[in-house]
Amino acid sequence: MLSESSAAVVTATLPAVQANGEAITGRFYQRMFAAHPELLNIFNRSNQATGTQKAALAGAVVAYAEHLTGGSAVPWGPILDRIAHKHVSLGITATQYTIVGRHLMAAVAEVLGEAVTPEVAAAWDEVYWLLACELVAREARLYTEAGVPENGSVWREWRVTEKTAETPDVVSFTLVPADGGPVPGFTAGQYTSVAVDLDGGRGQQIRQYSLSGRPGADHWRITVKRVRGTGGAPDGMVSGFLHERIAVGETLRLSPPFGEVSALGGGEPLLLVSAGIGLTPAMSALAHLAATEPERPVTLVHADRSGAAHALRHELPALQERLPNLSVRLWYEDAAGAELAGIKAEIAEGLVDPALVPLAPGAYVHLCGPVPFMTLVRGGLLGRGVLAERIAYEVFGPGMLR
Repeated sequence: MLSESSAAVVTATLPAVQANGEAITGRFYQRMFAAHPELLNIFNRSNQATGTQKAALAGAVVAYAEHLTGGSAVPWGPILDRIAHKHVSLGITATQYTIVGRHLMAAVAEVLGEAVTPEVAAAWDEVYWLLACELVAREARLYTEAGVPENGSVWREWRVTEKTAETPDVVSFTLVPADGGPVPGFTAGQYTSVAVDLDGGRGQQIRQYSLSGRPGADHWRITVKRVRGTGGAPDGMVSGFLHERIAVGETLRLSPPFGEVSALGGGEPLLLVSAGIGLTPAMSALAHLAATEPERPVTLVHADRSGAAHALRHELPALQERLPNLSVRLWYEDAAGAELAGIKAEIAEGLVDPALVPLAPGAYVHLCGPVPFMTLVRGGLLGRGVLAERIAYEVFGPGMLR
């Protein structure tokens, strides 16, 4: 708990910190990377370029302060779990929290100036370290559960055994451990971090990709969409590198499987809702259920630009054969000429209408796709009476749904 004296100071200064949050976090990243350029090998440079990373950090710090001072009823356990899973997938260490804390507090002082008295600095330092200690504890447990030795590396070499073009912009990689060791198990909905060394001295970059194959198989599969820059955002550095430079026989550095969100629920009717490349955890879930719970009632709702853009759709007929209670509803923005090629499904043109999403009583819902899509669908399902705790979701990138 935040001390009583610090709580009063944080409450009084919270509006100023909130108003200047992105300026503070922007200055923080400048300071930290200047002093520790090696950390550029951990942080997502695309998110830095677009500003989404500093916005997410600012929002998280302010929201945690509100939580500590009683100004927010948002449950923090799920948020901390999500951050912890992402951190361990990057190999974040406890000692790095000291670096972050030093530069974050210095950035607060630089941006807010004389308003940061010793009392104010001490109060916000307490907020930061309460957050840091909670995360360090969670992350230590996750490292232990994943079998990562203390002060050891999360990275393991995996060899590409197949590279499959799913669509013009989507490629799947089948991978096995290069050391010939066992393939770790995972839960449908989890992801692995992939670290690559970019050309031209641009250093290491890390991205997370959902595991799109069947848990328990003798290999892993990731399915990667090439990110095309729009609205001034850069093209995806890592996705482009994987598409263009990684061939069968080459190796990639992968982390153990992490991610707090299950795409499976606990045996109740399952509703999987995805858009675009967000289908990857849903396909993993279907493959798992086909092998373990073939009679379970499952509804797959998927949205895409067109049938040609719908990756992994060729796997659906075989899954429907093995899952007699699987129903499929597809929304294509352009449904002209969309052939179902053996898929038993309803198909509609346009964007997903949450009011028309099939919904079984007591269903567990898993969402994955762009944030605006998930916000729309989640809001529609909440309006139809689905409890918030029955809706799980995975965000590709910083932030959470509100």
